[in-house]
Amino acid sequence: MTDRADGPGGGAAGGAAGDAGSADGARRGAAPGWRRHLAVRGGDWAFAILGLPVALLGGLCAIAVLYAGVLLSLTVVGLPFVALALLGVRRLGAPQRWLVGRLLGERIEPPAPLPRPAGVLARGRVVLTDPVAWRVLLHLVLRLPLGVLGFAAAVLLPLGGGWLVGFPLWIRLLEPGPRTTGWPELVAVPLGLVVLASAPGAVRALSGVNRRLARVLLGPVRAQQRVRQLENARTGLIAANTDRLRGLERDLHDGTQARLVALAITLALAEDALGPERPPTPNPSAPADTARLRALVTRARGQTDDTIAELRLLTRGIHPVTPEGGLGEALPGLTATCPVPVDLRLDLRQRPEPAIEQAVYYCVAELLTNIAKHSGARSAELAVRAADGRVRVLVRDDGRGGAAPGGGAAPGGGSGLAGLTERLAAVDGVLRVDSPPGGPTTVTAELPTAL
Repeated sequence: MTDRADGPGGGAAGGAAGDAGSADGARRGAAPGWRRHLAVRGGDWAFAILGLPVALLGGLCAIAVLYAGVLLSLTVVGLPFVALALLGVRRLGAPQRWLVGRLLGERIEPPAPLPRPAGVLARGRVVLTDPVAWRVLLHLVLRLPLGVLGFAAAVLLPLGGGWLVGFPLWIRLLEPGPRTTGWPELVAVPLGLVVLASAPGAVRALSGVNRRLARVLLGPVRAQQRVRQLENARTGLIAANTDRLRGLERDLHDGTQARLVALAITLALAEDALGPERPPTPNPSAPADTARLRALVTRARGQTDDTIAELRLLTRGIHPVTPEGGLGEALPGLTATCPVPVDLRLDLRQRPEPAIEQAVYYCVAELLTNIAKHSGARSAELAVRAADGRVRVLVRDDGRGGAAPGGGAAPGGGSGLAGLTERLAAVDGVLRVDSPPGGPTTVTAELPTAL
């Protein structure tokens, strides 16, 4: 009986204690939730307050551009006005991105610069079809109501809540004397507390909307982001491939070539140890064996020298442009080995990246080889200029002409332009060929100095 009485009593006490613990846990879990609700970054408040004049200015500019563009679209100056307005709107995206990044902590990548094709009409078409400018224009239009709502949430809601909480006091101050407490005084205080409690959540929610809106409309277009990712991946692969080729060239130069040179020296010493050829002796077998051995050693030494020469050409082809020398040292040596006399002109004000230098070297080497093999030219000209972020290569010869850029013909009717075009395209280069029948042939390559 005692145990049974104690048992239920103990269970009830345990249940009460458990309920009390659960209640405390619920209160402790609710407190962080309220703190999270009331906790708002200072940047969110600043963006809600300072963003109103920026939103008003940007929204009015966007509305004015749209209104004037629609009115002037039927006139001659309509499209030029819209193009100039879009250029200005595109620039307005930079301060918007700075404000969002500085106050809201949302870093937004700037979009790619606007292309600048040749010709006024082409540039106007690029500006009018620029998705970045239109997206910035849409952002300015949408920011206008969001800026008003943000200012209301950050300023008007706290002021209104404070006024409601103090409403009974205001009534007493405005109407002194005895008066009964009515329902406005009873409702004002809890309503004011609710309004004050909702202000941080409203500011935080509007800040999230502004972050998402800026991320979608002020950043690069999804296609541009993908292109940028692919360009970064390509740059990494080209750099890794260049380092790998440089390591292979170093291994061949310092390892295999050094051992072959040592072998050639050993064969030369063996040839010297055999001594000079002697006149025939009464013993016919010894001189014959010595002469045969000397001939084999001489042949092995010649083959070793040829292998060393071929290995040097191979290593030079694997990584022809040294990081220290660059094109200024590599191209004169290349033109010096061409059978056709080449007039070389270099204007290297800017040092291209190693991958670009290798592409230029291969381009020049391929074109000079084709001139020597297929053009029948008596002279050639090579001009390389690197300045203002671009590398321009011009190769001209006085040969028979007839090169077909699309069909893979090289200057003078050879082959190799198709592969050369692909190699240059891998580093954003362009190849142009002007080769009428009878010549002369002019090949122009343009590349960026950096990927």
